Amino acid sequence: MARIAGVDLPKNKRGVIGLTYIYGIGRSRSQKVLEQANVDPNKRVQDWSDEDLAGIRGAISSGFKVEGELRSETQMNIKRLMDIGCYRGIRHRTGLPLRGQRTKNNSRTRKGKRKTVANKKKVTK
Repeated sequence: MARIAGVDLPKNKRGVIGLTYIYGIGRSRSQKVLEQANVDPNKRVQDWSDEDLAGIRGAISSGFKVEGELRSETQMNIKRLMDIGCYRGIRHRTGLPLRGQRTKNNSRTRKGKRKTVANKKKVTK
């Protein structure tokens, strides 16, 4: 089993697809990594030799932030926005969409499950 950056890669996938299981690596970046490590992109993860794995690990560690380091940097960026009190930071803090979307009808992903508000009862005479 191939373990890179603390992630177990699936054995029976092609190398290009297998590397995308690492947080911070997508299709284009995985192609670049395999090109740097001189590994065939169509080669399955289970067929990688120890030299291939070492080359891939070296290419990832030298060039890119992945997994925990990238997650912590993202969280620090969000925390900075919240601390300075800019518009995006306020939207993060209140759990609303940040990029100008309407919130009257949609945005359920950010707002969460609906909270029903009861009607006021009419006073009877």
